[in-house]
Amino acid sequence: MSQEFLVKEGDLAPDFTFKDSNNKDLKLSNFLGKQVVLYFYPRDFTPGCTTEASEFSRDYNKYYQNNIVIIGISPDDEKSHSQFREKMKIPFLLASDINKQISQKYGVVGLKAFMGKEYVGINRTTFLIDKNGKIIKIFNKVKPKGHSIEILNYLLKNN
Repeated sequence: MSQEFLVKEGDLAPDFTFKDSNNKDLKLSNFLGKQVVLYFYPRDFTPGCTTEASEFSRDYNKYYQNNIVIIGISPDDEKSHSQFREKMKIPFLLASDINKQISQKYGVVGLKAFMGKEYVGINRTTFLIDKNGKIIKIFNKVKPKGHSIEILNYLLKNN
């Protein structure tokens, strides 16, 4: 995929619009004044994505108490997100990126391999965005287990 939309630390986070669980339009820019954890994941209900969502859910109150917003983004549709949110008791926002437009803006769409087959998919990546909308840290090739605590510790230490 083209790297023309790839963002880097220090850049302003590209704005985008998504629907919340009540089908209300939200924009990333609605959260100016708060820190944002923007995490891209491949697919609802897969083992790694379930682990990652579960850990962010477990730690959610700590994020909330520190005025930090979590937004998970995948190419799944709203129905899948709704089922995932309900089954996993996810208290944070999930954004549907069916056409991968948000993922392309952030440069997380790329070549992947599974069981010997190559395909284009979402690379598990997390962007930390400061209160002014600037990307302060990018975590590439994220390992789901322990990632939530890693992010929380980073934000609390560098706040």
